[in-house]
Amino acid sequence: MKTGDRAPDFELLTNQGSTVRLADYRGKKAIVLYFYPKDETTGCTVEACSFRDEYEDFSAAGAEVIGVSDDSVDSHQKFAAHYKLPFVLASDPGGVLREKMGVTKTLGLLPGRVTLVIDKAGVIRDRFSSLIRFKAHVHNALELVKRLQSQL
Repeated sequence: MKTGDRAPDFELLTNQGSTVRLADYRGKKAIVLYFYPKDETTGCTVEACSFRDEYEDFSAAGAEVIGVSDDSVDSHQKFAAHYKLPFVLASDPGGVLREKMGVTKTLGLLPGRVTLVIDKAGVIRDRFSSLIRFKAHVHNALELVKRLQSQL
């Protein structure tokens, strides 16, 4: 999937004991869908806490943040509780959504770190990929979400 493509709908179980679907947000909110390798690892923790620290700004700009990894719902529950993450963490067992969104593995082993900004109409407006620039994922997504809101 690339910028300008319509994001496919998905349905995943979350750390909050519910199911999250892209269709639930269509026409209502932009989505910041970020894929990360693994709960409780250094880079993923920095990234998640950066999204946490900016979460109110994302909400004020009319966007919802959803983190996705292959980890189990139980692992997501512990990770979210440990760092007081206010947003949904979705479990993507086997990386089905990751593959559908074209998020490849680094060196064929490590799940990629990609952030997609999806507008209210379900169109991918940005795709940022960097395994090591954790905070840049948050900064880039927030800037775009604010621009999208100002265009309304």
